[in-house]
Amino acid sequence: MTTLPPLPHPDGPGAAQAHQARHLLGVPDDVLVDELETLALSRFAGARWDVAPAGAEPLVPPARTAGAGQPGVLRTSRHTTLTGPYAPGGAGLPPGTALVLDVVCPRERGDAPYPGGGDRDGVGRAFPAGVPVREEERVVAWLLATARRLGGSVRADVGHPASAGVVLTPDPGAAVDMCLYSDVWLEPNAALTLVARQHPRTTLATEGASYGGPPQGIAELPLYPGEKMDPELRRAVHAAADDVDIKALTTGSVLDGYGLLVDLGLDGLVAVEVGGEDQLPLLVRGLPWASGGAVSYRVRWEPRDLLESQQEVPSMEHRVARRRAAEVVAHVVGTLHDAVGGEIADESEFLVDRDDL
Repeated sequence: MTTLPPLPHPDGPGAAQAHQARHLLGVPDDVLVDELETLALSRFAGARWDVAPAGAEPLVPPARTAGAGQPGVLRTSRHTTLTGPYAPGGAGLPPGTALVLDVVCPRERGDAPYPGGGDRDGVGRAFPAGVPVREEERVVAWLLATARRLGGSVRADVGHPASAGVVLTPDPGAAVDMCLYSDVWLEPNAALTLVARQHPRTTLATEGASYGGPPQGIAELPLYPGEKMDPELRRAVHAAADDVDIKALTTGSVLDGYGLLVDLGLDGLVAVEVGGEDQLPLLVRGLPWASGGAVSYRVRWEPRDLLESQQEVPSMEHRVARRRAAEVVAHVVGTLHDAVGGEIADESEFLVDRDDL
């Protein structure tokens, strides 16, 4: 394995300036630096290696390649760079960290975190004086999503005199929801049949209540408080409104969305939401079949306790339910993918291979 250069000191050459923030991303040794570029391209359209690390196989041609023992520079925007990989010594990251990326971005802070709010990833704990906004918020969100995906950690606000450099290790199990994008539309009963074969407690969520007509005597009621309309005119207005309602209810319409519900009992619900989608993940937009949009099959877990689901350290009961629900979500997504093909994305819009579900 190539010897990695040591991580620069926070106050050494190239240190973050006063208007900049510095964060560290640490990942284990089974991660390839090429994966970092792929995940960056999943979130930042202009991501590219200014300097590609030796041995990397960039998706976007780099300006140049680093020499032996030199770090690469991955740029996600005009103002944000990730430099590395470096050796983990002195990074203050958990054991098991093998590669470190040194991240410099604009220092942009908003209000202090709201006390008692949900904070699944501990962002408020890492930024107690003011949480990141704008560019820094996007960068920190991507770092946490990347750490979750790769089994790594983030050390926030390194080297700042008012910061303790809090380490955040996102729980990989907290990311349950997924979305399948395809160019194939499944009719509601077809989707119901597919999912119900494996999960019998599946129902269509499109049934509504039948319309029984307007309430008795409504034609004699004022249209608004204080209205003094002629009674005959009022009845005519009500009758015209009823005609519009009846026409809308009796005119056929094209179904453009529907839902399925999988009842998990004490573990909550898994909801499947099917519809057209124009806002696609960056790595899906460029595919020929998705040029005009796609059909999305969003599969979400709805736990019984939403507040518990947003805790940084949820209860054991919640984690057990979450694990069981995640298995159902993955199974439903896999079943639908086998029927319609397409691309699978996790809740961070990182693509997931069918074989990895």
